[in-house]
Amino acid sequence: MNNAVRGKKGEEQAAAALEASGMEIIAKNFRSKYGEVDIVALSGETIVFIEVKAWSAFGMEDLRYGLDLRKQRKIIKTAKYFLCENREYSRMAIRFDVVFVKNNSVTHLASAFTERVL
Repeated sequence: MNNAVRGKKGEEQAAAALEASGMEIIAKNFRSKYGEVDIVALSGETIVFIEVKAWSAFGMEDLRYGLDLRKQRKIIKTAKYFLCENREYSRMAIRFDVVFVKNNSVTHLASAFTERVL
């Protein structure tokens, strides 16, 4: 299975698991000039921007390589763009999660990263 197919399947598994946990998916593969957010969801009064990692060869301990500071910044900028385009969510609490999919196992890491003030 190539990476694109694995990624798409992983995103579908992640979305199903998130919905089963009570989250409402409001967007998938949201793109801006800054990057892409795989899934945007609502969890109560919180809007959640979710990066999905569907890997076959690496483990969760390797997330620091696939979700480095540069990638986190792209997701944060894209999330801000989403909020500007969708003002109805702009006053909600914000969270950045990661969903790790490997061998049909789904692990949800809530609050996986935050916007850092440098």
